[in-house]
This record gives sequence, C-alpha cells and structure tokens, in this order.
Amino acid sequence: MATFKTSDGVELYYTDEGQGVPVLCLAGLTRDGRDFDFVAPHLLEMGVRLIRLDYRGRGRSEWAAWETYTIPVEGRDAVELLDHLGLEKAAVLGTSRGGLIAMGLAFGAKDRLLGVALNDIGPEIAEAGLDVIKGYLGKLPALKTLDEVAARRKAVMTGFDLPDERWRAEAERLFRQTPDGLALTYDPKLRDAVLGSGAQPVPDLWPFFDALEGLPLAMIRGANSDLLTAACFAEMKRRRPDAVAVEVPGRGHIPFLDEDESLKALRDWLASLGGAAPAA
Repeated sequence: MATFKTSDGVELYYTDEGQGVPVLCLAGLTRDGRDFDFVAPHLLEMGVRLIRLDYRGRGRSEWAAWETYTIPVEGRDAVELLDHLGLEKAAVLGTSRGGLIAMGLAFGAKDRLLGVALNDIGPEIAEAGLDVIKGYLGKLPALKTLDEVAARRKAVMTGFDLPDERWRAEAERLFRQTPDGLALTYDPKLRDAVLGSGAQPVPDLWPFFDALEGLPLAMIRGANSDLLTAACFAEMKRRRPDAVAVEVPGRGHIPFLDEDESLKALRDWLASLGGAAPAA
C-alpha cells in the first residue's frame, strides 16, 4: 500500500505503475483512483507511468477536516505527491473535479505540468448537473445492495448506453457493501464542504482555462452531459483550436475513457506530449 503524508499531516493513498511519461489521474468529486480502472489498461499499453491519487477523505486516503476538502488544497496535495515521487513535471488527466484541479494547477503551478486532459469538465458548470450532485452528495441511498444500486442507476442515468455489467462495476466504485447495507466510499462531510462553497459567489473560471495556453490539451465531453454544455464546449474549442477535442456518443457525465473516441483522443494527446502512444 503506497501512501505519503501531506504538509498538513494527512495520509493519502496512491498507485504508481508502468513506465514512460508520467500521467497523474485526478478523479471526480466523490471518487478515487478506481475512477480510471476502465481506461488504465489502455493507458499502460500506450506507454505511460500511470499515477492515481485518492483525494483526502476519499477511497483509501485518510479523512481530514472537511474545511480542507477544497480544490486549492487538493491541488496542493497533487503537487506534494509529485514532490514525494521526485517528479518535476507530470501530465494530468482530470475527470470532472480533477479537471478543475488541473486548471487550478495551470493557473498557479504551471511549471509542474506537461499537459492536461479534461474529461467532461470546463470553466462553466451547468446548474442542472450541479443539482444532481447536490441531491446525492454525502447521503446513503435507501437501497441496500450493490445490485440494487446498479439497477437504479441504469434506470435514472439517462444519456448512457451501457451493458448491465458496467453498471454493476460502477456501483462497486460508489459504495461498499456491509452486513448492514451500503456505506459511502468517502467522508460524508464532503457535502458540508461543497454546500459551504456554494454559499460563496461563483468565480469566473475562464482565466483558469485560459491558463492552459501553451500546454498540450485534450478535451473530452459526453455528448449527453448535464454538467458540461455543448455551448461551453464550443467556446473551449474556439479558444483552443489546437486542442484534441471529442464528444463521446452514448455517454453523459462522465465518459469512462475506454470508448473508442476517448482512447483516440488520449492517444493523440500523449503523442503531443512525446509519450509512447502506439497506433490503434
């Protein structure tokens, strides 16, 4: 079990496998390094050093004061992981929350980045998607088994075209089965952090996106996403016409990154980093 301690004394879990250009994977809000399980074998075949971090309060990392569950602190944790590993720079593959952290790093620690890939996230976050997140964040479902979760998600997660086994695998990444029912895989006080930040004025995130200028950039959007709108994605492409940009059909928030469109985008992005990405 690989762990390190942050500058404020929180023990964080990470995995580090493969060889090649270092790619730091940063997951969604309530998720952990397992968020990248579906794409990991493909990335390793492309010749990367795949590093996955469990944020504080998520997965196998230690819980911390909920006030520290913020994008700036989590960005600092990511940089401290690079320091721990002796890496001057890394590329960042950021899914949802992870993409916001990546933009924050571009704004405040750009010298540590080789490039950034954004998975279904941009500088504008649709209210509809936020409302969905706020509805479940930090709450246990009334459901009692992972099979029930899988069936429920299949029924309510419109915009996805997925086999039953993928929904079951997703359920295993969202909850832990216990003798008494389901348990969260993260600190429920994450809800306090997110709702507390929601009481503050929403900052203009476009300067953070624009800070990615000069870095190799990939942008992936689920065609049915309720968090990253088509209009925002179009503006992102207008500002970065050099970026690798794809929309993934049959996916909402978020693509799993093992779709053909996602894999081609990641392969092209890695090639722009100098990564060893073999042809499909």
